[in-house]
Amino acid sequence: MWCYRGGSISTEPRINDRIRVPEVRLVGPSGEQVGIVPLAKALELAQEYDLDLVEVAASARPPVCKLMDYGKFKYESAMKAREARKNQAHTVIKEMKLRPKIDPHDYDTKKGHVVRFLKQGDKVKITIMFRGREQSRPELGYRLLQRLASDVEDLGFIESNPKQDGRNMIMVLGPHKKKTEAMAEAREAQAARKAERQGVAHTDDEAPSEDASVEVDDTTEVASAEATEAAADEAPADEANAEA
Repeated sequence: MWCYRGGSISTEPRINDRIRVPEVRLVGPSGEQVGIVPLAKALELAQEYDLDLVEVAASARPPVCKLMDYGKFKYESAMKAREARKNQAHTVIKEMKLRPKIDPHDYDTKKGHVVRFLKQGDKVKITIMFRGREQSRPELGYRLLQRLASDVEDLGFIESNPKQDGRNMIMVLGPHKKKTEAMAEAREAQAARKAERQGVAHTDDEAPSEDASVEVDDTTEVASAEATEAAADEAPADEANAEA
């Protein structure tokens, strides 16, 4: 009775001696088409070029194989995948909740959060929460949502118009900038701040040399003054000897 043990299925291409076909369609190291050759001949060419024979299209008939440095190929592929993940943008929907009769200070604080989210390239779901008799005044929530959308219109737009959802009223704001653009700007700003900090540190390192120069000048002036005083003290003695 056949039993599957749950082992992982390898997605690695077959290379060199693991290739089990009588002949292959061979592609050279520079991408040139060599043609259909026996497997033994392809392996011989791989040894001659000090490269690997890699099966790149197993479903073709015959399979397509290429001469390449497989270790280098895997490394470059991993680096490309890593870079792609780094630059990949995930759309995130943030949520901000407000009351119809919100305090002006609280409104400014909430609006600041919405501005930050839109600058980051994220969507913002605005929820107006009604309680008690406020449910009979939906126009209060609508006007508040319109006011907020007007205040941030340079950063975002109304993606989903205000609509009633039970005791709440919901509106979705979308950013004008794409997530990738916002991420690129954030990286540039971070690099600029880093360069500025390094510039300040470099200036601080040079500052002691100026202080040392000042100290040397002060020392020179002191020495000069002491020499003048010594000369003045010796002068009366010389005059007394001359009179004698």
